[in-house]
Amino acid sequence: MENNNLPTSPNKARNITLVAIVAAIYAAITFVIQPIAFGPVQLRVSEGLNHLAAWNKRYIISLGIGVLIANLVSPLGWIDWIFGTLGTVIMTGVTYLLTSRVTQPIIKILISTFVVATLGMAILAAEFTFAFNIGAHGASPSGVKGGLLAQWGAYYVSLVPGEVVSLIIGGIVIYALSKIINLER
Repeated sequence: MENNNLPTSPNKARNITLVAIVAAIYAAITFVIQPIAFGPVQLRVSEGLNHLAAWNKRYIISLGIGVLIANLVSPLGWIDWIFGTLGTVIMTGVTYLLTSRVTQPIIKILISTFVVATLGMAILAAEFTFAFNIGAHGASPSGVKGGLLAQWGAYYVSLVPGEVVSLIIGGIVIYALSKIINLER
């Protein structure tokens, strides 16, 4: 008979702990800055943690969970729960794939910044465009007259500056951490 009550291996327990810690840090930072963390113009400093996905795939899960928890208080409700979380998993997954063979921390951070600022914000701009066009509660107009592409472009342009600031702050912190902690382990 198989004993299913065996303790988990130290490595598995460590991974679960790190996933939980990073998810909690992401959510906590977002809750603290909640007034500026949501909407088409935002400064979500917790987004700087997205760089972690360049070091280990466990952070894809961490960040997805952290975003889901943080988005539970989003004005967009279920739309942000689903699409915000999926967008994070997609962009951090792409970051991991593109950086898996890169060894230099600064290059990892530059690739991550590019992926998050382009693909990540493109997905978020699409989410805002969708939410506004279905008349979702909490959706803000883009301020642009025109079709879906014009709306998407306006949202994208309004999202990128705050995201880049968050990624620069996070990049500095993650770079410093990478010099004292093995983030791949």
